[in-house]
Amino acid sequence: MSHEFVGKDHGKVGISFFLVIGEPGRGTRLHKHDYDEVVYVIEGRSKWTVNGEEREAGAGDVLIVRAGEAHKFVNSGSGPLRQFDIHLNPTFETTWLE
Repeated sequence: MSHEFVGKDHGKVGISFFLVIGEPGRGTRLHKHDYDEVVYVIEGRSKWTVNGEEREAGAGDVLIVRAGEAHKFVNSGSGPLRQFDIHLNPTFETTWLE
């Protein structure tokens, strides 16, 4: 569902990111990180749950998930979801909560 860039593998770059390409109904389980995450939606719609609150996002929207916030998302649209999930860390470090 995604392609990844790990900053550590490219000369100690301080960020990592996923290019998410998800079909309707696809998404992630609840999880958290010890660093901030910034999401930019390129195309489609996603429904996010962040610390128990639901948020909708569409093309052009930017979401910020702060370090330690439990979050997940699902493609809530009828077409593909394309988004960048930018992790402000040179590697991906995820604690799965479900």
